[in-house]
Amino acid sequence: MLLLVLGLAVLAGGAYAAAYAAAGDRVPRGTTVAGVDIGGKTATEAQATLVAELRPRAAEPIPVTVDGTADVIDPESAGLGVDYVATVAAAGATRSWSPAWLWSYFTGGEPVDPVIEVDDALLGRALDRLSATHGTLPRDGSVSFDKTRVVVRDPREGRALHPDEARDAVLAAYLTDGTAELTLVAQPPGIDATDVRAAVDEFANPAVSGPVTLVFGKSPVTLTPAQFTAALRLVPRDGELVPAVRRRVLTGLVDAGVGEAGQPADATVELVNGAPRVVPAKPGVKYRPDEVADAFLQLVQLTEGQRRAKVPATVAEPAFSTKDARALKITEKVSSFTTYYPHADYRNVNIGRAAQLVNGTVLKPGGVFSLNGIVGERTRENGFTEGFIISNGIFKEDLGGGVSQMATTTFNAMFFAGLRDIEHKTHSFYIDRYPVGREATVAWPSVDLKFENDTPYGVLVEAHVTPSTPSSSGVVTVSMWSTKLWDITTKTGERYNFTAPATRTLRTEDCYPNTGYGGFDIDVWRYFHKPGSREVTRTEKFHTHYTPSDTVVCKPPKPAQP
Repeated sequence: MLLLVLGLAVLAGGAYAAAYAAAGDRVPRGTTVAGVDIGGKTATEAQATLVAELRPRAAEPIPVTVDGTADVIDPESAGLGVDYVATVAAAGATRSWSPAWLWSYFTGGEPVDPVIEVDDALLGRALDRLSATHGTLPRDGSVSFDKTRVVVRDPREGRALHPDEARDAVLAAYLTDGTAELTLVAQPPGIDATDVRAAVDEFANPAVSGPVTLVFGKSPVTLTPAQFTAALRLVPRDGELVPAVRRRVLTGLVDAGVGEAGQPADATVELVNGAPRVVPAKPGVKYRPDEVADAFLQLVQLTEGQRRAKVPATVAEPAFSTKDARALKITEKVSSFTTYYPHADYRNVNIGRAAQLVNGTVLKPGGVFSLNGIVGERTRENGFTEGFIISNGIFKEDLGGGVSQMATTTFNAMFFAGLRDIEHKTHSFYIDRYPVGREATVAWPSVDLKFENDTPYGVLVEAHVTPSTPSSSGVVTVSMWSTKLWDITTKTGERYNFTAPATRTLRTEDCYPNTGYGGFDIDVWRYFHKPGSREVTRTEKFHTHYTPSDTVVCKPPKPAQP
């Protein structure tokens, strides 16, 4: 009996071993993956079969519908693929003594789902594309500024795919004959109407309610809403609109109200649209942009009467304040004089450059005008060119020729403004385009035109040149702006003490022929009247002695002696 039992055990063990050997590392019989039969195959055979059968199908577009509208997803672009090794392992391709596994192998396996490889980033982009194509993106509400106007953009609800539900539906349809049915769902904006209303009421409306003033030392810089709203913005952050400052724009506004490079700028007066205007003084300020931005952002949220604050800064105050400039009372044109000159390119250059330098000069009470001091040396670097001058009674060519036209015109504007003559020199001989006995010449650095503003008001000098052309004369106009203190009248006497010209014969390379004329003496009177009165308050007499303009005969230079 024992031997029988032992024999049966040996037979059973042999059969079990034979079953193990027969199963090997094969996939259980009858196992399918996505309809592909891999039962009874080794792992290598099963993997090869799946690759051959599934790879073409794995690359086919996945049909989808989005709220009933057909579309497709490209699996490769969406980051989808099959992990063939993992799929075969999941199908049970292994070697085992387990009775259950051996039973499963011989009695038949089951359908097994393929193991799908998913690149979630690529799949997310594919779903976003479907949302953008078939849905509508939500639009955040926003608040911005157009100068003093608050601009509101209303939020809008969107419709998009639910990411998790759409992902599951696409993966379920992959490698099947089915279609992934996707549904758009409502997608709220990140900034909704409540957030917009809060931003308008709590920040935007207060911001444009009035100017703000940043005080640097003793000097305020006031910015109006039309200026500073360009520096303001409301940015979405954590579901609400948060105030922020464009620092570069704000510092640009502040820098426009202070001196350049931290240097103070004195107030002055300039002509704007034909009328005098005070240009405010600017303090020299060095500050931290972040501290200015913080102070500014707090001020724009406050109410009227509180929108002014001091800002930490190093400040250099201007020597001449805006109040000082207003006290000059430069309000009206008190004199103007015009002269004309014949066409010459050098005159256009030199007279135009001199006018450019003189224009805008402001004389404070007691201030002295010096044409040489303002115009400077007549050099090419200073913008001048060669032209004719009078030297030793004859014409010569030198840099700055023609500037005396500016001197004469300025002298006459000073004359009729009633300012005090300090220094002027008439031309050595008379030039008939100038007022006789009432003209001036200059030469660097010895001969200057100087006069004093001996009035209690400031004086703004305006100079303008209309260049000549071959068919028209050039025009020079100089005007004085101030508060009128005097009416000026004048009288020119008769010429007397006549002298005859001589004749010079020159043998120099720079000789210019000239037809001479005689010299004479003449007197000019200036009468001062109170504005509107004919009574003479003061009289000045100007005496001029003109030498003859000699006739010049040019001959070839003598040959050099050996």
